[in-house]
Amino acid sequence: MNTRHLLVSGLALSCAALAMPVHATEGALGRTITGTSVQSFAGVVPPTPGFNAAVGYVHYSGEIGGAREVPVNNLLTLGLDADFDMLSITGLYVWDTGEGRWNFASMATLPFATVDVTADVSIGPLTGEVKDKADWDVFDPFFAPLIAGYHFDQTRHLSLALYIYTDWGSYDPDRLANLSLNNWTYSPTVGYTQLMQKGTLEFTTVAAVDFYTKNDATDYKNGAVFRMDSMLVKRFANGWGVGGIGGWIEQLEDDEGPVADRLNGFKGHSLALGPIVNYSKKWDGGQVEFAARWLKEFDVKRRLEGDPLMVTATVAF
Repeated sequence: MNTRHLLVSGLALSCAALAMPVHATEGALGRTITGTSVQSFAGVVPPTPGFNAAVGYVHYSGEIGGAREVPVNNLLTLGLDADFDMLSITGLYVWDTGEGRWNFASMATLPFATVDVTADVSIGPLTGEVKDKADWDVFDPFFAPLIAGYHFDQTRHLSLALYIYTDWGSYDPDRLANLSLNNWTYSPTVGYTQLMQKGTLEFTTVAAVDFYTKNDATDYKNGAVFRMDSMLVKRFANGWGVGGIGGWIEQLEDDEGPVADRLNGFKGHSLALGPIVNYSKKWDGGQVEFAARWLKEFDVKRRLEGDPLMVTATVAF
């Protein structure tokens, strides 16, 4: 098993598909889509040093019913339909720290996104449908200065990281569709991986809490959001693997600001379940893995509800 590949597929993409371009939280989504944060071997930081790259793609189509008011930038909508597409390019460097129990890495991701939003907007006594689209451009880049991995033994591994999301994408508070949340977000994250049945059966779980700074343009501050995603995958000798994924998002705090107070804090919650299929191919000195998952969100409150589709491709040398 290529230990460098474990890190690329697990850590380089573990947050690459989280951040999506509508802001429960402001915009009813935040930086997290249920069930997309966990990747294969996300708890493993291997001892093999070097630079690696990974690519991830996410499509998400979701809606929130017209009976629910939704804060989006400087607008208060009556229902919301949104389509997102994101392509993420991640670079990751494994530091040369030897074969001990601890190993370390650093990563950065450059995301490109497009978003298409339709909403009913109320302005005084008038209500009308408004559509807005942000074409493909850079979304908020993010990075992890240090990812620390601890090896309990050959089959049980733990990773610790702080992911930092910037506000560097384009933003206009009077638009529905933006390529930034206009806040910085700090996400302390824990990953755990356990390998069973001689390494062919993998259980991985990732848990994090997202802490948002205030969006100064709208005077809106999202409350802290807890999220946990888990996966179980069985791999076969022909390179194919199949399994399942479950995701849970629970907002821990009320949102803050004049609009949030009107909406009683706008705290959100969601669950998701779905299958995952992957295929890996090895050659001398490298490996490629393709993975696809589809998830169905349910028991959703004060968030967009949809069916996330995620595809990743990882190459390690």
